[in-house]
Formats: sequence, C-alpha cells, structure tokens
Amino acid sequence: MQIIFSRHAKRRARLYKIPESRIRDIVRNAELSQGRNEITKKIAGFKYPLKIAVQVERSIITVITNYPFKKGLKK
Repeated sequence: MQIIFSRHAKRRARLYKIPESRIRDIVRNAELSQGRNEITKKIAGFKYPLKIAVQVERSIITVITNYPFKKGLKK
C-alpha cells in the first residue's frame, strides 16, 4: 500500500506540527474502503483529536488533509 500526501496535506501537517510519520501510522492502522474516508483519532501530545481525510484508489492512499479537530469526537 502506497501512501501519498497532497500538497495541502503537507502544508497542514507543517502548520499544525503534526509529524508525517504519525499520520502514516494512523492511516496504516485504519480500516479503509475504496473512495473517500475520514479518520478522527485522539493522539497523545495533542490537545484536540486529529482529523485526516484520505482518498483510496486501488492500492494508493492519498492523504487529502489533516488538522486538529477542534469540535471534538462525534459520538
């Protein structure tokens, strides 16, 4: 499985000081289906949960965006 970061996702990661390695770990461990997926996960070291939007096409996962989700986890 190949994980690619869009230009927008790279800039958001740098802006919010989210390591790309941490994002890769979250995406690898998530159960994803074909098409667009959103992952919201609470991570130690961050005040808010991280929200990651990805697009899955065959074996290529493209990270569209990532940011601290200030509205919190939806239950």
